[in-house]
Amino acid sequence: MINLVTCLVIFVLLFAVSALRLNVGNDYLKYVEFMHLAYSNAYVPTEIGFNMLAKIIYFLCGFENYLLIFAIFAFATIYFFMKAMYEQSKWFTLSFVMFMLLGYYFQSLSTVRYYLALSIALYAVKFVINRDWPRFVLITLLGSLFHKSLLLILLLYVVAQLKWKRWMYAGLGILGISCLFLKDFYLKIVIYLYPSYKNTEYLEGGTSIVNIVRCIVIFAFSMWLYKDVIKDSRENRFYFICNIMALVLYVFGSFIPVISRVGYYLTVTHILFVPALVVGIKDEDKRKIATAATMIACVIYFVLYMRGAGNDGIRILPYQTFLFHDLPLTLSERGYY
Repeated sequence: MINLVTCLVIFVLLFAVSALRLNVGNDYLKYVEFMHLAYSNAYVPTEIGFNMLAKIIYFLCGFENYLLIFAIFAFATIYFFMKAMYEQSKWFTLSFVMFMLLGYYFQSLSTVRYYLALSIALYAVKFVINRDWPRFVLITLLGSLFHKSLLLILLLYVVAQLKWKRWMYAGLGILGISCLFLKDFYLKIVIYLYPSYKNTEYLEGGTSIVNIVRCIVIFAFSMWLYKDVIKDSRENRFYFICNIMALVLYVFGSFIPVISRVGYYLTVTHILFVPALVVGIKDEDKRKIATAATMIACVIYFVLYMRGAGNDGIRILPYQTFLFHDLPLTLSERGYY
């Protein structure tokens, strides 16, 4: 009961901060514009789930109540993240600390559709581990109605849950190296699947040194504990493979459009994997050292993240609420594009 009450308090606090915000997040005004266009039956590049939600809420409210839609997204996103950590984490406290300090919650204030999909992906991990494929496919398809990139986990997570052999690791390495020579070929495949990326800035790609270092450190940590914690655990092997796949993706796939969105579906499992590794350390002193090292690393990451929190691309600072601020005019209200 104490655990449930504590989680409820955490949920309410996070939901309040997210639901009360106004013009916080890089895409806030853009989403308000998309909602308006969807309600007006104009073309918008967003998925049918997002568009229908905007139409239904606006119709029921009798006005363009974008605040309620953002609140609904906040509720669902925080719910799935919290439920995933509560049900699947070996150490909820550490998972929650990583969830906050690694920026998952704060970034959800910006790219709301994608982070709803990311939270659903983390929640869907339990269906993959239990091989409950009907529920896994169903929740993935439902989530893809709000961000179609979620469909990627139908491949990524299914591959990661396999019991990998040595030739599979070799094959992954060869696939990664092939990116150095077949970049144009792979880009044609991406453009075929996502034609909206053609001739846009999304094709510029780019990778993250921070994410590469993070994956390498977790790989080294997991190899140290492989026999004791990973080898005989189907769940931890899944997390282990996700980390390896993410590392290969970040190192060799920098040309892939919006690579971070693909990689995050793999690295979001870190908030479950790292606590499982720490808990699996038998020596108490070493476990305390690992816990402290994890906390320090997360704090450093959080400091670096918050230093740029007001920059374009993030814009979660300064924090504003509709209780005390007004929304700037959107493109439609200004009368030009």
